[in-house]
Amino acid sequence: MPTLHVSPLSKLHETVARVRASHLVTLINVNTVVERPASIAESRHLFLGMSDINAEMEGHVVPAQDHVERFLAFVGEWDRAAPMVIHCWAGISRSTAAAYIASCALAPSRDEEEVAADLRAASPSATPNARLVAIADGILGRGGRMSTAIERIGRGADAFEGTPFLLRLD
Repeated sequence: MPTLHVSPLSKLHETVARVRASHLVTLINVNTVVERPASIAESRHLFLGMSDINAEMEGHVVPAQDHVERFLAFVGEWDRAAPMVIHCWAGISRSTAAAYIASCALAPSRDEEEVAADLRAASPSATPNARLVAIADGILGRGGRMSTAIERIGRGADAFEGTPFLLRLD
C-alpha cells in the first residue's frame, strides 16, 4: 500500500532509511542546505525553496502556484512502489500541507474532510500551511473544500518539531 511519510529535517535520514523511501520532497527556505540521503536518486528528490509564510514578506519566498504545480507533477509521476517522504524544517506546516495536498490529488474521490481528519489523527501538531492548501484547492478544482477542511481541524498542538508520521492514501 502506498504511503506518504512526513518528517522534520532533523529526522530526515532516519525516516528515509526506516521506511525505505524511493522519493523525497523538501519544502524549506531557499538557502537551507539539505543533504539528500544516498538512497534517494537525485531525479527522485524535489526541492521546493519557500518560506513558511502565508503572505508576501521582504526577504522571503512566499509559497506560489509554481511550487504547487511542480509538487503535483512530481507526485503524479511517483509510481507508488515504495514510500515517499515529505519534509520541511519542523515537519509541522509546509510538509503537512504537502502530504494533505498529495493525498487529495492521488485520491480525487476521497472527501477532503476525511483526509484532513486522517491528517489530524496521524499528527496532533500538524498545522498545514494555508496558502499551499488554498493554491492546491484551486488547481485541483476542489471548490474551497480543501481549505475549509483544514480550517476545521484548526491549529495543531504546540510543538518545536513534529514527530514523523505516515499518511495512507487509501
